[in-house]
Amino acid sequence: MIKFLLEKDTWQEVFDSLSKNKLRSILTMVGVWWGILLLISLLGSAKGIENNFNRMFENFATNSLFIFSGRTTMPFKGYQEGRPVPLSLNDVEKIKENIKGVEEVLPSHFFNITLNRKSLAASFGGRGEFPLIDVLAKKDLLWGRYINQNDIDERKKVAVISEDAYKQLFEKDEYPIGEMIYGENVSFTVIGVYKVVRFGGPPIDIDIPFTTSQQIYNRGNKIDLMMITGDPSFEINQINADVKLLLKNIHNIHPDDNRALNGFNLGDQFEQLTGFLTGMQFLTWFVGIATLIAGVFAIGGILLISVKERTKEIGVRRALGATPFLIKRQIIIESVAISLIAGVLGIISGGIILMLVNKLAGIGEDAFMRNPSVSIGIVFFALLIVTSLGTLIGLIPAFKATSVKPIDALREE
Repeated sequence: MIKFLLEKDTWQEVFDSLSKNKLRSILTMVGVWWGILLLISLLGSAKGIENNFNRMFENFATNSLFIFSGRTTMPFKGYQEGRPVPLSLNDVEKIKENIKGVEEVLPSHFFNITLNRKSLAASFGGRGEFPLIDVLAKKDLLWGRYINQNDIDERKKVAVISEDAYKQLFEKDEYPIGEMIYGENVSFTVIGVYKVVRFGGPPIDIDIPFTTSQQIYNRGNKIDLMMITGDPSFEINQINADVKLLLKNIHNIHPDDNRALNGFNLGDQFEQLTGFLTGMQFLTWFVGIATLIAGVFAIGGILLISVKERTKEIGVRRALGATPFLIKRQIIIESVAISLIAGVLGIISGGIILMLVNKLAGIGEDAFMRNPSVSIGIVFFALLIVTSLGTLIGLIPAFKATSVKPIDALREE
């Protein structure tokens, strides 16, 4: 078989067969070319979206949830609706002591501040944070460092600002570390600048030590937000339900009041997005392979027409001693050759499209995808599918070619 494939006459016959009707041969390949192009382009784009998604969450503890205070919407135990829920550091300790599966509970303060420096000024949202946030939700630092325990202990007036805040308060290419920024009756020394990642909600552009915000804004034990991370062996949705039930009991909130405690479950959202990506990849494979099958069936149909046109030629070859096996083999090789040529062209076209997509949508901070690409394994798997389908579909015209008796074939006009 290998010797037959290496013979020049074998491929000359394939070339002659395809050349007899060039337009028909090209149109025959279009279906397979389009199927492979779709498969490569869609899989590559799906991978690009997945890469961007993983990049966004790579520095976050995905088994985590966030809870912040709201207002009650139902009366309970003599309390009227519309009552604010005052979360506190005591709640943090209660959660640590009573909820199984909780690893860390990290409180934060929210504040708004107008900052100025020289002739530049802007308003920002900020948070009072502990150093642990840089472990649970890692900051991508461009300059300097993040808040440390010494800053907490000494209530230092230091700030880590976002890249957006830097652009609004500093001249281009100006080194910000150690510089002062000024608010109302307070000033901060910039110790770091980080690249911001937005996940919705109000933008946060300045982080200061928790104890500093506690002192400046006279917050006492009150907090606005808590980030809770769970042991990976525990279901994060169950931890979320247990934490909210505990807080409802502490603050006399109606068990059915679901708006008194706001927040979101990052672990749940992560699972939903992962499921979406898996579903998108499945749909891509389904659409691509279905298109491939349709294209290969078109090849089978065209080869049946070709066999019909070559009936007399096949009869002559049979009369000269060609066995049915040789006839079948030649037809199958023609089918596989058409499929492979179309498949290779589809892979090249798909690769070019992914390069264009990466150039148009994969560059910059707001890019929708990152490095859309397919692995070599997928490329070879796609070619294997094409070869297998080309072989199987080639059997139909091959058996058709050998089903006619030589004498009847010679009489064909």
